[in-house]
Amino acid sequence: MQIQINTDRHIQADERLAEFVRDTLHNKLSRFADHVTRIEVHLSDENGNTKHDGNDKRCLLEARPEGLDPVAITEHAATVGQAITGAADKMQRKLSSLVGKLRDKHARSGKADFTESDAVEPDEVS
Repeated sequence: MQIQINTDRHIQADERLAEFVRDTLHNKLSRFADHVTRIEVHLSDENGNTKHDGNDKRCLLEARPEGLDPVAITEHAATVGQAITGAADKMQRKLSSLVGKLRDKHARSGKADFTESDAVEPDEVS
């Protein structure tokens, strides 16, 4: 699973941030490594240099599941670290749901249709 990190000009992209992002995503999303080819991380400070209170740090995660359309989530928080952790949690839930639905779909399509010959006659039941 490849991780690509993008930041805006207000967020300093250094090795420490990249390591935090990689560690957080691997801890939360490693079980989906067989299904996801790449995760793109977009970090931004929505109000830039102006110092407003609130959740102005944004982390957008875009996962690219193999053979499916990309899945994206966004998390806003007061700090970059909180935004990354919150986004990883959201993506974990999203991918769990997606993989679960795929497994259910494949399980249902693999079952043979129920036919009359498979039915048990009422007098055959003991």
